[in-house]
Amino acid sequence: MAKSKRQHNPRNRPCPHHCGRSFRNQSGLTQHVNAKHPVFHQDRAPLRTAADAEDSPPPSPGPFQGDLDEMPPHNRTPSPPLPPPKGARVEYHPHLNGRPCDRNGNFLPCGAPPPEQDVPAPDDFSPYDTLPDFRLAEWMYKRVQLGADDIDELMDILGSRDEFAGIPPFRDHRDLYETIDATQQGHVPWQKFEVKYDGPVTPGESAPWQHESFSVYFRDTREVLRHQLANPAFTNAFDTAPKRVFGNNGRRRYRDFMSGRWAWRQADEIAEDPETHGAAFVPIISGSDKTTTSVATGQNDFYPMYMSNGLVHNEVRRAHRNAVSVIAFLAIPKTDREHENSLAFRTFRRRLFHASLKAIFEPVKPGMTGWEVMLFPDGHYRRVIFGLGPYIADYPEQVLLACVVQGWCPRCTAHRKDLDGPAGRRTQEHPEALFDALDYKRMWDDYGVIADVLPFTWDFPRADIHELLSPDLLHQIIKGTFKDHLVTWVGEYLELTYGKKEAAKRMADIDRRIAAVPAFPGLRRFPQGRGFKQWTGDDSKALMKVYLPALEGHVTSQMLRAFSAFLDFCYLVRRNDIGDDTLEEIENALSRYHEAREIFEQSGVCPDGFCLPRQHSLAHYPFLIREFAAPNGLCSSITESKHIKAVKEPWRRSSRYQALPQMLTVNNRMDNLAASRINFTKRGLLAPNGAAIGVKAVADDDDDFPVVPDRDIDAEVKLARNPIRGVPRDPAKLAAHLKIPQLPTLIRRFLYAQDRDHANMDEPLADVPIDDCLAAPPKVFCYPSAITTFYAPSDQCGAGGLLSERIRAVRSWRGEGARYDCVFVDGEDDLPGFEGLLAARVRTFMSFRHDRRNFPCALVTWFSAIGTQPCKDVGMWMVEPDLDARGQRIYDIIHLDSIVRGAHLIPVFGDDPLPRRWKFSDTLDSFRAYYINKYADHHSYEIAF
Repeated sequence: MAKSKRQHNPRNRPCPHHCGRSFRNQSGLTQHVNAKHPVFHQDRAPLRTAADAEDSPPPSPGPFQGDLDEMPPHNRTPSPPLPPPKGARVEYHPHLNGRPCDRNGNFLPCGAPPPEQDVPAPDDFSPYDTLPDFRLAEWMYKRVQLGADDIDELMDILGSRDEFAGIPPFRDHRDLYETIDATQQGHVPWQKFEVKYDGPVTPGESAPWQHESFSVYFRDTREVLRHQLANPAFTNAFDTAPKRVFGNNGRRRYRDFMSGRWAWRQADEIAEDPETHGAAFVPIISGSDKTTTSVATGQNDFYPMYMSNGLVHNEVRRAHRNAVSVIAFLAIPKTDREHENSLAFRTFRRRLFHASLKAIFEPVKPGMTGWEVMLFPDGHYRRVIFGLGPYIADYPEQVLLACVVQGWCPRCTAHRKDLDGPAGRRTQEHPEALFDALDYKRMWDDYGVIADVLPFTWDFPRADIHELLSPDLLHQIIKGTFKDHLVTWVGEYLELTYGKKEAAKRMADIDRRIAAVPAFPGLRRFPQGRGFKQWTGDDSKALMKVYLPALEGHVTSQMLRAFSAFLDFCYLVRRNDIGDDTLEEIENALSRYHEAREIFEQSGVCPDGFCLPRQHSLAHYPFLIREFAAPNGLCSSITESKHIKAVKEPWRRSSRYQALPQMLTVNNRMDNLAASRINFTKRGLLAPNGAAIGVKAVADDDDDFPVVPDRDIDAEVKLARNPIRGVPRDPAKLAAHLKIPQLPTLIRRFLYAQDRDHANMDEPLADVPIDDCLAAPPKVFCYPSAITTFYAPSDQCGAGGLLSERIRAVRSWRGEGARYDCVFVDGEDDLPGFEGLLAARVRTFMSFRHDRRNFPCALVTWFSAIGTQPCKDVGMWMVEPDLDARGQRIYDIIHLDSIVRGAHLIPVFGDDPLPRRWKFSDTLDSFRAYYINKYADHHSYEIAF
């Protein structure tokens, strides 16, 4: 392939703030202005991405803390009339628009301020005596989770100190627990009901389960929703009305839940009653998932159920921030082996499940047809009308919810033997029509309908479970299609093609390639390859990022294209903001995948075709995205990650004997501490980062994910706080230390390029006579890393959509050799994707002063693109190192502001096996060509396409 060289542009864009800096392109100038001359505002825009072609609504200059387009009409301050919209706009529902009202439900005039709330006295820290007492209680019980004996010992130690005069903050652990339990704000107590079989029992033939009672623990769903809606932490991250969001191209965009079509249709139906006009529609998002806490001791299975609301934005729900609450622990009926597979027992389990859900949601049922008044995060009261919204569940639970037979699709009527064939949508009216025409057996065999159980949604208004089953990124895509299917198929293909012995060798080489992948911030390494026995969702997510290049040379080109198309589909549907243009890309990627996966059928791996419910579910994603907006706000990974705090940690703190009541107590106390924190933060006594006002939080300088600054920025790059010790600071001595003799010359040419009063912008730096350059500074400081912070809402980021990563350049990292990370550098900013970027590898970060100005910079080597398009099989750009006439890598110095973020490169392994005992720290020095890994994270996918 031809080698595509890109040259640096001249620095002909001066800083508009007259600081003396100039830049090669608008992107570098923008980053500099954001970092050095920030104007703090709420509106954020990501770096140039593939989705930018669809355009986002324009930012607002108004006083509202959020996008003007995101603010419902009744909250807006009157402004001069605007011309009719021609592109980007947001349309709110005309009737269910969330108008503010007073406590009694009387609507307020437009622009009226929120009513005053009762505020405790400044010295009222109830139930704690002082604010430090609360912080100590939170630290002991929540952060470090001290046991009762440790708490008692700590209180004894504190009481013995003179400043406490023998009176510690808490007498002992009992006093601590009683204080936490006395919290009034946000407390929703746990309740319990018993369920018992009430059907006919044959004397002498009854089963044990027919005589047992099964306990369901739950909390009042109405009260939980009331506390969620009143949480002031969501002030800038919630909607009050269904909305239609349009980009500059006039096409729909789907991001937060209320931007989907389902919420609008529900509001249309509710608005048929004029009494509901002006209310806010509050969809109830729920989910449940069994989890196991231990495989070694007694009862270890639990069935938690969670609830959120559709008004909070997806970023908040993914980051939890008390937007997802555990509302129940469902019963798990068990019996002896003789009866566990009996039809009667299976039917009882299904009926118990649906009866429990019906009882749990009963408190909100009256609010589904008539409004009631609740407080919202912005301090306003609003009328609210509830409605059952999407239910988050994996496939086994989806068929349980939909009362559908395993192997059938719970959303459509496709036959289980031809899931990708013609089908219509399932509705609750469908089985109702079958009841009158068919017997139970034919309904089961021919339509996949379980006729002896009705879904819990049957008795709730505007609710159809087949419509409410949400997409499940974790189990349908990541664990299902990728791990259970594609990765398994590769192993089966190798055995069918090469035999077991040769297949084992090739699998071992694939493992070595995975282990040889260079380190990258937030990327899990697999030192032994992918050969581990028990997979987690995080394992599968991490493997997806590095698996494809490792297959090259071991599988066919069509299999590589199948993986590439599937990964494209996966990364597109996991975006935080999806437009109609992206939906077309999703449909195209799915079509390419379906076409390419035929190789697995042709090769004998899947001789019977692909009647796989989880893969079939991918076909529903475009429709479901239009219905519920971006799927990453409805993924079961949200509920699974909640298991840690709601189930697994409380279980570890229990005695293991009859653990569930103890776990509920722990959950209660965690909620009470969270409620107190919200209260104290709202009153200005605590900062959002957890420290008391005036106390500065310190980030760990060795963390791959530093604390994201609590402010609004687009992108910035900062050097580490402290320079490397023991490194020469004289430029000549530093050059000898780094074994880069040309370093002083590079520094001088760099300074020449920065001095726009003397530099010839059109002349290549290498051609500038060294005598025309400025003298090297007397001191040069080297730094081990730099931190990039950028807007990446599709990744696991802070609630504001900001992601931080640390780029390293060190001789030794965790005792495993040198680590010199790669970066994306601004190139031609008017070109899309990687065409507008450059790839470089950082040798060291530096800083020096000249003419009373500080110059943060990086010593780098360059990579150039191979060809003018990504590899047609792998789908990633290929690059190779820039070498001089002696075959040595070419060094250069770039300003820190020209760095966009970290880049991940994976070798083009080719057909040759990788040597055993390969060190991953040698990988970036040893190969002729590399792939630009756009799958390293979602932001990389959006900028390196």
